[in-house]
Amino acid sequence: MEICRFSSHFKWPRVPSRLEARGNCQPYCEWAAKIIMRMMFDLGCSAQVTVGDPKRARTIAASFDTSPKPFELLSERGFLTITGMIHFLDNASYTFLIACRYDCRPISWCPRVRDRHWDGCYGSCGALADVPVGSLVIPDACVAITRNWDFDFGGDSDPEKDKDAYIVSKPVSGDRELHAKLVEVINQAAASRSEQILVLGDVVNAAADRYATTKTEDRRQTSFPDHNASLIERLIDEIPRLTTLEMETFHLYHLAKSYTKLTKRLQNLSAGSMEVSMLHRGAIRASGVQMVFASRPTQEFITPDEVQNLERWVGQACLEALTQFEIAEEVRVVCGSLENFD
Repeated sequence: MEICRFSSHFKWPRVPSRLEARGNCQPYCEWAAKIIMRMMFDLGCSAQVTVGDPKRARTIAASFDTSPKPFELLSERGFLTITGMIHFLDNASYTFLIACRYDCRPISWCPRVRDRHWDGCYGSCGALADVPVGSLVIPDACVAITRNWDFDFGGDSDPEKDKDAYIVSKPVSGDRELHAKLVEVINQAAASRSEQILVLGDVVNAAADRYATTKTEDRRQTSFPDHNASLIERLIDEIPRLTTLEMETFHLYHLAKSYTKLTKRLQNLSAGSMEVSMLHRGAIRASGVQMVFASRPTQEFITPDEVQNLERWVGQACLEALTQFEIAEEVRVVCGSLENFD
């Protein structure tokens, strides 16, 4: 099974004496399953889905196999990780689901736990184009909108000067193959449902660095002038195919792209070089799926029931898409001992 390729890197704990007696099979199986799930957590599973809502994480985790039982860990800072198996008896595919408090950014942390994996971000967004709420967007590229810290935000608003208040990055693409697989699997899942769901894949997403960047109405009561009254119009004019706006997906795409590009460069160096001997690197293949919660052109908003429905079946489709990707054999794993894990 898939987990076996990591076993040579792992120091297996001694079987507790209470489980060594003959005929005590069920407790031993439960202990072994716990060890496997803990090992998967410590290794950092090769497929991940990143969300920003613990409730959404648990909704998606309901699609994990019930045996072995998923392993859940909530850190003191509010990060929730749920590790589980998918199709364990069939082909030992597995995935690693990560969520965190909404006021934190999980994106920058997730790709760092693994040196070769597939990573998908499942979240929400606002539509800048005339796209119905409840639609699903799988952007093939993203741009970042960053507050220009050198701009005088305390000064008077001026349409011409306000153009310098925000910096817009060049587009960064996600992984083409993973993007195509997500579009394929989610389209298939949407087609099997009774309601009509729009799935868009040939689009660009914009990710802001803060909430105020995404708010463009005339907020005269705010104590924090944002100078962004014309920002959305500028983005639509300058960025072809721009469709959605949120706060995270660009960061995942950029981290994955930078890491994988450096990997390829190192692979082209001579085998005896210092850089290659110091680094054994893999690749991160990333894509994202977004639920359209609100439409700027129509001022429509999604309902809680629609959100719950989408989270369930789209989350399951994301897991299914990830399990259809093979994990490369050349995975380097560094992990600690489970000597005291009982």
